[in-house]
Amino acid sequence: MGKRSTNAFARRAQDFYPTPLAGVLPLLNHLMVGTKFYEPCAGAGDLIDHLQQFGHVCVGASDIADHGEHPQVQPGIDCLHLLGVDADMFITNPPWSRSELHAIIEHLMHLKRQAWLLLDADWAHTKQAAPYLEYCRKIVAVGRLKWIPQSRHTGKDNCCWYLFSPWGEGLTEFYGRSK
Repeated sequence: MGKRSTNAFARRAQDFYPTPLAGVLPLLNHLMVGTKFYEPCAGAGDLIDHLQQFGHVCVGASDIADHGEHPQVQPGIDCLHLLGVDADMFITNPPWSRSELHAIIEHLMHLKRQAWLLLDADWAHTKQAAPYLEYCRKIVAVGRLKWIPQSRHTGKDNCCWYLFSPWGEGLTEFYGRSK
């Protein structure tokens, strides 16, 4: 699964790795109380449930596939429906495959709202990230996450939350791990 893996792990279809609670905790200090968010890559709704547990409000969610029975996740919705969403921002754990990820960033920036995306930490250090970093206002370190609950191991990549702003102005602030 990871780039340093000695075993050849197959990737899950559509990069379906539910967001663990440990991945959400570092983001909480960067959200306004009661943030209204839309989750465009919702999977089975784990990220939604974690954020709602801390008082944030999911105004809608979608995913290209139906990964479960979460009442707020609408499967197979085209991204055009996001134009009229009444949310403060988008918050998502998108697919990490670069072509899909970059298309998602571009689309969300066209919608003129801020977006928090949970990505691998190395992404910011690649040449292919350069065109998107001008829109990145914050990077919040998360560390390694246990993506597969029944596994004995964490993932091999460190993670960060990236805050993208469609206005593309200002410096990027970095927040290291707190504990």
